[in-house]
Amino acid sequence: MTSEIKFFNKWDSSSVNVVDAGLVNYITTDARLMPKTGARYAGNRFHKSNTSIVERLAAKLMCSGHKGKKHLMSSGHNTGKKNSVLKIVEEALKIVENKTKQNPIAALVKAVENAAPREEVIAIEYGGARYPKAVEVSPQRRVDLALRHMTQGAYQKSFNKRVSIAAALAEEITLAFEGNVRSVSIAKKRDLERQASSSK
Repeated sequence: MTSEIKFFNKWDSSSVNVVDAGLVNYITTDARLMPKTGARYAGNRFHKSNTSIVERLAAKLMCSGHKGKKHLMSSGHNTGKKNSVLKIVEEALKIVENKTKQNPIAALVKAVENAAPREEVIAIEYGGARYPKAVEVSPQRRVDLALRHMTQGAYQKSFNKRVSIAAALAEEITLAFEGNVRSVSIAKKRDLERQASSSK
């Protein structure tokens, strides 16, 4: 008798597929009983691609305070405490499962695909003057930006409020999964792509 490995011993990810062709090699859904590699891949090029999407979400939750290079929200209560963050992720996935009636890992992958921006704006300097220029976003950065905007949106909705971070994260994932503009990550994506289209 062989027992399948599932995320948090609850959710099977063997049937989860990445639909976006550009992100297939950059979103890993291989199941981990406890998504905690202990930086095993650190130092290797593109090591994040080998890390499960659930662990990458947890890693983003651990640096919630960074926004505009300032700690607008105290990140001391969660930075470095991977077990605490994994409990938050597990609780959020439970809520997502209840709301969507689907496998929450599949919902998370779909949310990342929906929230990953395809274009952004950079500044180019010509003779002392700076000009905005639209560029395509690399697949690795697309996933990173989607996860960052999700976690920052969750902390905006829960910091100094009565909403728990698990509930706020679950709401953010659910709204991004549905493609709803009330999701901070979806709104950010549309804003970036709108800026890029006007800078062409």
